[in-house]
Amino acid sequence: MITMTRLQFTCILLTSAALCLCTNASDWLQFRGANGAGIAAPDAAPVTEWSESKNLKWKTALPGPGSSCPIVLGERVYVTCYSGYGDGTAGGGSAETLKRHLVCLEKKTGAIVWDKAVAAELPEDPYLGGLTEHGYASSTPATDGERIYVFYGKTGALAFDLNGNQLWKVNLGKQSSNRRWGSCASPIVYKNTVIVNAAEEARTLFALDKMTGKELWKVEARNLELCYATPAIVEAADGKTDLVLALPGEMWGLDIETGKRRWFVTTGITGNVSPTVVASNGIVFATGGYPRQGSIAVRAGGDGDVTATAIVWTSQDASYVPSPVVNGEHLYFINDQGSAMCMETKTGKLIFKERLPGMQAGGGNREGGPGGAGGPPPRPGPGGGGSGGGPGGRGPGRGGSKPFYGSPVLVNGKIYVSSRRNGAFILEAKPEFKVLAQNKIAGDDSDFNATPAVVGSQIFLRSNKMMYCIEGN
Repeated sequence: MITMTRLQFTCILLTSAALCLCTNASDWLQFRGANGAGIAAPDAAPVTEWSESKNLKWKTALPGPGSSCPIVLGERVYVTCYSGYGDGTAGGGSAETLKRHLVCLEKKTGAIVWDKAVAAELPEDPYLGGLTEHGYASSTPATDGERIYVFYGKTGALAFDLNGNQLWKVNLGKQSSNRRWGSCASPIVYKNTVIVNAAEEARTLFALDKMTGKELWKVEARNLELCYATPAIVEAADGKTDLVLALPGEMWGLDIETGKRRWFVTTGITGNVSPTVVASNGIVFATGGYPRQGSIAVRAGGDGDVTATAIVWTSQDASYVPSPVVNGEHLYFINDQGSAMCMETKTGKLIFKERLPGMQAGGGNREGGPGGAGGPPPRPGPGGGGSGGGPGGRGPGRGGSKPFYGSPVLVNGKIYVSSRRNGAFILEAKPEFKVLAQNKIAGDDSDFNATPAVVGSQIFLRSNKMMYCIEGN
């Protein structure tokens, strides 16, 4: 095992000629991989067991905490984190110290190639309440193979080249929701556009030119408030490509080229909506909500209000933060009680609902801010906060009751999902509940809020302290 510390940053000068600007099917280019579906490439063959002394290839201390997920492009791993305000260090008590980092690591060794820090534009949401559960770096980067795109909330959307040079920066709003939970939705790339859900900052969905950051289209709506989900690209039954987003009370299908809303469905899933939708065979599955949770299957496509004709089924079984994953005729997700759930995609019938080992009965009983799954967790009482505390406290997390923020990933018939504080679980992706393994890394008591990235034989997993590479010997 190779152990890297912050003092062992590797200074490597890279030229564009030395970089592979192409992508391949095994790369993990955005939140939850290809199209956010949470499905690893067919050649993925990672191990199912690991610990601090078994199948841990390397670990690298990160410049600060974060709930965003790693992405993988060629021989590089990219992840965001933050330092200063709210990071739990002695110097982290003032908002003026807040910086967000885009960190590039070598895939083989974990050596930090470069670390690009960007000072936060103030004012920021205060480090209180639900925001202490996930911090200021909850949006996962995205890449087109030539540039890395990040969303830093009130500081804006930014693009970097593969050497870490900033190419453009665009402000997308300075507002806050009534929860003041901060940002969570991740950017995605489609053709020449970068699409960003800036619901928290502007109640707006933006499409930006990926070369310049210039606005190509935008959709503004008041009911985008408390929508923390990352949009998904869906091929509808009528052959059109839609941008689909679940938000409080509705699901939208937008023309991805123009932003014009083609169709919508009234869902009944209210409150804050966090999970990203997933699609299979033209059916879109959404889950979430608080306090009224639910799940819904919708036939994509149509014109205008298609509520009466497009809904395939609804269910009261739901996930709060983690996004679901589809395997054949079954939908899998983790609820806010720490239970693994399986439903039939055709009917919504619940096949099993089983609490995972070590999860306490009762699960979460309070709402909070956006988490690493692409959306939020539990809300504290007025002026409250978790034991993560306020400025200068212990850093993010530790106080909340939601056991999972990270989403499940389907890997060749198995489901990999990381809990925040009780290790990572490997389940069989079958309509019978079976836990194959539960893996913990001793010595790291920080939160594991991120969805793992799975590429080939490697698993990339981040905590609030470290980046880990899991691989068999």
